[in-house]
Amino acid sequence: MSQQLSKQRQLITLTNPRSPVSEAFRALRTNIDFSSVDERIQVIMVTSSGPEEGKSTVSGNLAASYALSDKKVLLIDADLRKPTAHKTFTLSNRYGLSSLLSQQVDIEDAIQDSNVPNLSIMTSGPIPPNPAEMMASNRMTAVIQELRQRYDVIIIDTPPLLAVTDAQIVASKSDGVIMVVSYGKVKRDIAIKAKANLDRVGARMLGVVLNNVKRKASEGYYYYYYGN
Repeated sequence: MSQQLSKQRQLITLTNPRSPVSEAFRALRTNIDFSSVDERIQVIMVTSSGPEEGKSTVSGNLAASYALSDKKVLLIDADLRKPTAHKTFTLSNRYGLSSLLSQQVDIEDAIQDSNVPNLSIMTSGPIPPNPAEMMASNRMTAVIQELRQRYDVIIIDTPPLLAVTDAQIVASKSDGVIMVVSYGKVKRDIAIKAKANLDRVGARMLGVVLNNVKRKASEGYYYYYYGN
């Protein structure tokens, strides 16, 4: 266990569950759960406006936070261009989402256990030539519907909104979206443009994660803002 966790340094919810950042992820989880009274938020997409804003780190930590609350969780790496989940959890990426969507494997073969109780991972699989087509396919819709029957919570990590259309497509198949914004890196108009892309497909914005805010000059921190 300790050897595996040593390779999961970015998953602070596992390595340091008592830290302020881990508490922030628990607060994020709680806010998502209470964001809807009338309908269940089960499939949650995590994206960002641009690259290197920390969306994959947020996805992994949010998934782990749900798993630690005794929910049966699946993290899907739907970034079929720059996947990271297989590295984060030190898993094989021979088969994954792309293999499943191209009907090379069944769902069972595309899902792997992580070293975290209650948390399963569907890696990206081999990078395909047509990621957006795959995301828009009826097969992707059917896969999500099937997975809804198997898991309490499904977290989907997608590419940045302004880079490609993949995230917009997946947003339309999800119950809600979390957008990660890197503090001091992304200009306000860029973030607004990214949100407008989500609005166009009728996506439900659950909230924004403002990442890399400095609480002290020497200390990195995550700050979360929630809202519709």
